[in-house]
Amino acid sequence: MKRVIGIDLGSRRIGVAISDGLGLTAQPHSTIARHGGSRDIEAIAAEIEAAGAERVVLGLPLNPEGEEGPAALQARAFAEKLHAALAVPVDLVDESFSTVEAEVPLLAADVSRARRKQVVDKLAAAVILQRWLDSHHREMAR
Repeated sequence: MKRVIGIDLGSRRIGVAISDGLGLTAQPHSTIARHGGSRDIEAIAAEIEAAGAERVVLGLPLNPEGEEGPAALQARAFAEKLHAALAVPVDLVDESFSTVEAEVPLLAADVSRARRKQVVDKLAAAVILQRWLDSHHREMAR
C-alpha cells in the first residue's frame, strides 16, 4: 500500500505528516516554511515524491459553527492548485482544533514555547491525517 501525506497549511509554515505503509497511523514528518505560490507546491511535491505517496490530505479550517469562512476558501483554492500540479488526488478534511489537539501532549510534557512552535505544525498535520485515515480505513485496506 502506498502512503498518504497530510498537510496542515498555515500562514507561515506547512506541517507535513506521512501515513505508515499499512495506512493505519499518521506520523509527524516535517515542516516547510511558506514562500507562497509555486514554491509551496513544489516543496509539497518533493515530499510526495520522496514518500512515494498516492494521495494528499489537506486540512480544511471550518469555523466553530462548522461552516466555511475565508480561511477555508483559501484552503480550497490551494487544494485546487495542488491537484492541478500533482498526479495524485487531494482530499480535504476538517481540521477543527487540530493544533489545539497537537499541543495537548506538548503542554503536558512541559515543552518550551519555542520548541512547541517548531513541532506543532507537523503534529497538527498528523492529527489531520489520522482523522482521514480513521474515516477511510476500510477503503485503504483494499
